[in-house]
Amino acid sequence: MNKRKERIHDEQTGLDYVLAGDYYIPTIELPEDDDRPIGKWGRMHRLYLDETNPFLLNHLTLTGKLHTYLADINEQAQDRYRLIVRQMAETEGVTEKLKRQSQWEWVKSMNSIADRAEEIIRDEMYNA
Repeated sequence: MNKRKERIHDEQTGLDYVLAGDYYIPTIELPEDDDRPIGKWGRMHRLYLDETNPFLLNHLTLTGKLHTYLADINEQAQDRYRLIVRQMAETEGVTEKLKRQSQWEWVKSMNSIADRAEEIIRDEMYNA
């Protein structure tokens, strides 16, 4: 009778497998060194991958790179969002002076800028 190995390594995929009954199950471990939050943009991108590219989502999950990938996406989107908001506020004259003079106008303007900036980020993430 042929005795099966308890653990095997697939060179092609780089994954390790452990014998469980009659089947080899991939051993998947989350990276311990990445504790960055995935955030709003990372969660949105994960849903997008689930709908449009499940192969990439599965690959990232099985290789343990999904969390890092989504955290990177989130950080890039946040940085881009802050830049767009700052540029729009400067262009439209939404300043601290306006905030002191008319808080209501400043809040309305900033909410409008924030909504447009989010729409730009979503468009860049999904239509690029």
